[in-house]
Amino acid sequence: MILKQMLGSKIHRASVTKKNLHYSGSIGIDKALLSKSGISSGEKVQVLNINNGARFETYVIEEKAGSGAIGLYGAAARCGEIGDKVIIISYILASADELSYVEPAIVLVDENNRIISKERKKRRSGNRTGSQEKNKR
Repeated sequence: MILKQMLGSKIHRASVTKKNLHYSGSIGIDKALLSKSGISSGEKVQVLNINNGARFETYVIEEKAGSGAIGLYGAAARCGEIGDKVIIISYILASADELSYVEPAIVLVDENNRIISKERKKRRSGNRTGSQEKNKR
């Protein structure tokens, strides 16, 4: 069986609120954001730093709910500064049969990492080309 790695969820434009190079860990995320996004503590995520272009993979540590905390810890602390905007992405594996059911959770936050909105993005079917669509009519 072939599995494709697909977007599972995204926390968009979160602000880094703290960092600690000498802390054992990786990225700390407010528990409320984890809950809304469906990202789990210990899950592997990709972090994209909008300010400096850095991209890195790490695992999640749960921060206090409602704190607005986004912390870069350990080696990840070298990948950003307090105030930097980041996109935090989790992925899922899906078979060809499951692709049409994949609906990523997109969580948008304000400058204090408070949730503005949560959307479920319906995946567009990539099974038909324009010419196939015309022939269907």
